[in-house]
Amino acid sequence: MEKKKFQMPHTYIIIFGVILVAALLTCFIPLGKYDTKEITYTVNGSEKTRTVVDPDSFQYILDENGNKVTQAAPIFGTEDFGGRGGIVNYVFEGMTAGSRGGGAVAIIAFTLVVGGAFGIVLRTGAVEGGIMRVISLTNGKEIILIPILITLFSLGGAVFGMGEEAIPFVMILVPMFIAMGYDAVVGIMCSYVATQIGFGSSWQNPFGLAVAQGVAGIPVMSGAWFRIPLWIFFTGLTIVFTMRYAVKVKKNPTMSVAYESDREYREDFKNNENEEKPFTLGHKLVLLDILVCMIWTVWGVVKDGYYIPEIASQFFVMGLVAGVIGLIFRLNDMHLNDIPAAFNQGAADLLGAAMCVGMAQGIIIILGGTDASSGTVLNTILHSLSGAMQNFPPVVSAWLMYVFQSVFNFFVVSGSGQAALTMPIMAPLADLVGVERQVAVLAFQLGDAFTNFIVPTSGCLLGALAAAKLEWGSWAKFQIKFQAVLVVFASLAVVLGVVIGLS
Repeated sequence: MEKKKFQMPHTYIIIFGVILVAALLTCFIPLGKYDTKEITYTVNGSEKTRTVVDPDSFQYILDENGNKVTQAAPIFGTEDFGGRGGIVNYVFEGMTAGSRGGGAVAIIAFTLVVGGAFGIVLRTGAVEGGIMRVISLTNGKEIILIPILITLFSLGGAVFGMGEEAIPFVMILVPMFIAMGYDAVVGIMCSYVATQIGFGSSWQNPFGLAVAQGVAGIPVMSGAWFRIPLWIFFTGLTIVFTMRYAVKVKKNPTMSVAYESDREYREDFKNNENEEKPFTLGHKLVLLDILVCMIWTVWGVVKDGYYIPEIASQFFVMGLVAGVIGLIFRLNDMHLNDIPAAFNQGAADLLGAAMCVGMAQGIIIILGGTDASSGTVLNTILHSLSGAMQNFPPVVSAWLMYVFQSVFNFFVVSGSGQAALTMPIMAPLADLVGVERQVAVLAFQLGDAFTNFIVPTSGCLLGALAAAKLEWGSWAKFQIKFQAVLVVFASLAVVLGVVIGLS
């Protein structure tokens, strides 16, 4: 009898399993809360204000008899339960969490708009024609694209906090690398993962590092002399790891964790390999449209602080322009009704990712949410984990801070959000255990960013995986090895920070 091969559960099933675990925790962990306060800090001459927790204000929620209160997550949440979502409400509540400027609802809208816009771009055939053009130009030396792309995307993460902006690139790079004989994993590593490597080792990222340093009360953008070599090292490490994997996959494609999910791409390229793809002026203009949009996006983020709403609109404009070009030049025999049809198809391709974003947010809702001033299980977890780091030597305490930030990132993926919740606690804790606050910030950086491309609660990761048509479970089988490498070297970086007295 043939032995059945283990099949990795669908991402929906994995998230639902975590929902049940979170619900179980609410039965045993009491509710706690913090007081909050306003702090100000300066970034590039501009004063910023942020609400953060008061680290000394934690208190358990008590009943009239002075006993700690636990509040098990309901099966079905209603307004009578304080508006809190229940276990079977997690999809809807998660998808509607946040606002247009952030949270699940913003990322969902961003994902669908960007997916629709790129659906129009792909309908023109410009990307496919461009891919074939790149393959012919590289002439068997395609692997040189890996270090170039990883360096550029890592620089984007380091300089202006690039993250969500990488999702559209995944839709271009994944088919390109598959056509070159690699797989979807290489495309994700060269785009989304590279941005997070830069994000975690950045010396000037305004969304993560600057917020963490401002909250910790140390000079914003300080410590660049240490972080710039760190960025070079981790970017180089990512290049080496990706190139080694890419070489193995090209020699034996069945070794790829994305071998099955890439099948559609491979068959499409195989069916069309003998068909000469046109690369006309119209196709070149569509690619120019994409390039202009990317430049516009970078300018908007750096110059005027554009975020999810503005970036989504920029890509929508890009899609419209691509559609007009397609009509004028009759690319792929396009007609007017092909534009909305392609938009629908592009959005549909990323619908699963949008659903996952909402489902993942449901985990946080089951635990009570991220409001520090409300009684939640998450606040109690934060207090308990931070308290466990005391009474250790400085090197051990600093390393435990890194581990803590890595674990806590499962619950709060937003870099600035995690900094506002954890750094007011980690900074004074660093003083108590004899660790420089700059090292506490370093532990936050590395723990936050490097787990962004493995935790199933990351909306950006799920969007990137959906764009690559790759399940989280398959991705995790590959990524766990890279995470092990990163844990070793990130730990060494934190220890080095303690030894040299990074300040």
